[in-house]
Amino acid sequence: MHFTKPAWVIHKDSAKTDSNPKRLSIFSVHVHPDGSRIATGGLDAKVRIWSTKPILNPASETSGKPPKSLCTLSMHTGPVLTVRWAHSGRWLASGSDDEIVMIWDLDPNARGRVWGSDEVNVEGWKPLKRLPGHESDVTDVAWSPGDRYLASVGLDSAVMIWCGFTLERLHKIDQHQGFVKGVCWDPVGEFLATQSDDRSVKIWRTTDWGMEAEVRKPFEDSPGSTFFRRLSWSPDGAHITASNATNNKGFVFIAAVITRNSWTSEISLVGHENTIEVACYNPHIFLRNPTAPVATANICSVVALGADDRSVSVWQTKSARPLIVAKEVFDRQIMDLSWSWDGLTLYAASSDGTIGVFNFDSEELEGIAPHSVQEQYLAKFGFKAPPVRDGYSHLSTSMPATNQGPHSDFNTNAGEEKINVLVAKKSNKNKKRLKMSSIPSASIPATIPSASTDGLSSAKAPQTIPIHDFVRNPPSRITTSSFPSPAEQPFESSYARGDWDMDMNLDMESAPISSADASISRAPRGSKARDEGKVFARNLGSDVQRSVGVVKRISSGAVGTSWEHQEGCGLDVPPVMTYLHCKVDGTTDDVLEVWNYENGASTRITFTSGKETQWLDYVPSSVLFAIATNVFCAVAMQDGSVNVYSPNGRRLLPTLNLGSPASFMDANKHCLLVVTSNAQLYSWNIKKQTANFPPVSLRPILSTSNTRLTGALTRSDGVPMLSCSNTVVYTYDLSLHCFTKLADRWWSDGSEVWQRQQRPAASSGSNYVGPVAFVEGYCNGPPMDDSAGNAGDDRSTKPQWWSEALTLGHLETRMYAARTLDSPKEYEQALVAYARKIAEEGFRWKAEELIKELMGPLYWRSGKDDGWVPTVAGVSKRNLLKEVLSIFVRSRTLAELGLIWKDVLERAETEE
Repeated sequence: MHFTKPAWVIHKDSAKTDSNPKRLSIFSVHVHPDGSRIATGGLDAKVRIWSTKPILNPASETSGKPPKSLCTLSMHTGPVLTVRWAHSGRWLASGSDDEIVMIWDLDPNARGRVWGSDEVNVEGWKPLKRLPGHESDVTDVAWSPGDRYLASVGLDSAVMIWCGFTLERLHKIDQHQGFVKGVCWDPVGEFLATQSDDRSVKIWRTTDWGMEAEVRKPFEDSPGSTFFRRLSWSPDGAHITASNATNNKGFVFIAAVITRNSWTSEISLVGHENTIEVACYNPHIFLRNPTAPVATANICSVVALGADDRSVSVWQTKSARPLIVAKEVFDRQIMDLSWSWDGLTLYAASSDGTIGVFNFDSEELEGIAPHSVQEQYLAKFGFKAPPVRDGYSHLSTSMPATNQGPHSDFNTNAGEEKINVLVAKKSNKNKKRLKMSSIPSASIPATIPSASTDGLSSAKAPQTIPIHDFVRNPPSRITTSSFPSPAEQPFESSYARGDWDMDMNLDMESAPISSADASISRAPRGSKARDEGKVFARNLGSDVQRSVGVVKRISSGAVGTSWEHQEGCGLDVPPVMTYLHCKVDGTTDDVLEVWNYENGASTRITFTSGKETQWLDYVPSSVLFAIATNVFCAVAMQDGSVNVYSPNGRRLLPTLNLGSPASFMDANKHCLLVVTSNAQLYSWNIKKQTANFPPVSLRPILSTSNTRLTGALTRSDGVPMLSCSNTVVYTYDLSLHCFTKLADRWWSDGSEVWQRQQRPAASSGSNYVGPVAFVEGYCNGPPMDDSAGNAGDDRSTKPQWWSEALTLGHLETRMYAARTLDSPKEYEQALVAYARKIAEEGFRWKAEELIKELMGPLYWRSGKDDGWVPTVAGVSKRNLLKEVLSIFVRSRTLAELGLIWKDVLERAETEE
């Protein structure tokens, strides 16, 4: 899974004219059914439409094609609280603080500069119709299946039902006793559900708009302070997941799952630490067993939750635990969620003014089924919708598929774009015909693409750690719910298991892998290089059709040389698989693929973008690992050699011969790491074409009996992270020419700052989580027992000063790890905790030594060669000293020392 936060998606304060405008809250986000654009509504009273391709494809973002911002709509006079595309993709509905629901339609003549600003609309949208009627803020709107109806709810406690064809009001429901903050439709079309601050979810029949049921129990103690109570109906029609529910008299925040027909809530989704604002189901049905027939017992769903604790969780209903939990991806609460029609991309909006995008691979969302399965399954309910109002229907013209898929280019030239026309037509030929054909409307694809079901799966060996930028260049405040113990999964926490790509500050100096220059036309398959004077660009292997790779193990006797791991090293060679593939970091459709053949034929390597082959190569030995970044691709072969390719298939380095095959392989931006089966560690900087350090033997860390290497990662600066089965994480220190420990479970037996229960939060109370917390999370697990010579948590059997010694030793190790892994935030947190412990215990000599280390020469000047470095982990030592002294001056035993050195520091800085 890849995660990104496009900084250019912004609702800004128009009053701020500086280069760094203030971000205003985004209250709603929704994806167009063809996936080509999203709409957002914000505090600036505007609806903004953005292209999704620059969000999902870094190459598109860099090139500016298509444009990022498509349109700004400014007819509302209050904050826009909700935006929702019609299922047909033709219209956009928005609800606002100004009490109005607005319906928007595409207008080819409305492009140009936005009135009163310097913004330019590259596509035009116009207000088709205002829907007045609410007497207060409109908080949510929803289109029914087939767009037969539009429902709107608001702070006037009313539920309005509008005709989806004529847009006239059909019915008003006013039985709620509090603000109504959420609405959703049954996918069958039989019911409508609304959720209100009166602490109830009410279900309404669409046949007569009477109330079918009222659910109150999960909401009896729910707070009334949330912006929204957005609920969602599962695509199989079986459940409603409602937000802002609680257990244990309001002390546990949950999402309540309400069962159809019985309308009871016996299932809760527990884990968020604050009220849940929004629930949103993936539009696809999922099969528990994809090989079994479609039946009720074989169906499950995927639902995403967004909460006031600034986190997003994704659940698959067949599992008791979430698929992922992204904690504090935002700085403020989550306001809205929206899944793309293909079910692989989740958009989240926050009141901090940003959106986050979670892009999944089809293999990660196991069992995803085409939309046709949902249609067949819903037919079993036997519900017959009321006939369409006399004489009215949706008619769409026959048109070519202009927007094929969620990443298609949207044609912003309105004069060339094929447009479907909505016609409201009386069936009686003798009566006057009402036409809306003069009003242009949004285009829809001829076929809405369903999720990929090609069945491609990774053939990585069990020891391989998937690429995830979190442990390499961690963004601030991103955590997961828990870390598995080593026995559950070696160094592959839920970050790795979900293939998270959390690096929000991508290294843009490195050119992303892309196809040939867009200015050169591609040669059609089988055509000549020159056709009527036009020059076509060709790719090596452009006529090779991309096929579905079948993953199967190849016996060692069927291919080349068979290697055995060296005695005592604990490193195995992974099995040779018929097919391997790796998606390129930061892209959606660029894939490096490998085909190994059982008949001994030469192994083929291809690089594809979408369905088109960009380049290929053949190698004489079977490939064990394939890996790709936006800078290079690399393959490790069974004969002990490694090939490194550029984005266009050129060999960046000569073939590297390592003497034995790879046991582990990892890449990060321009750094490549390989661990061979004879326990040699290699690391290269591909951009500079140099080694980060000479080959190093891993025997020093594998010499202990039964110790095995369980994972190997590299950071972008070449620093390795090596996890072992003895629950220790090592690195190789280039300045010390020695392996050192980054984290060790030993500290868990006595350190007061060790994070238990597998929750890698920072010791200083902050919610920031970085690489140090990650490696300590790997070392977490059950308390150490007597078999290891320890006595669990029975401190009465511990030696004197046990806890104090382990706490200080642990914090000193943590500071070293933060410095090595270049994590200034974690270094500062560990230093503060260290200073507090020294002050608490009154260790004056340790305190004075720490002060002198941070202070350095009293009258130090830049450029003076005295061996003292003024920074540590990129942070000024003297700035850190000020924080340390502020702790010491509040200590009963160290106050005098703190005041003396505080005065010394002030005088030194003044004189300098």
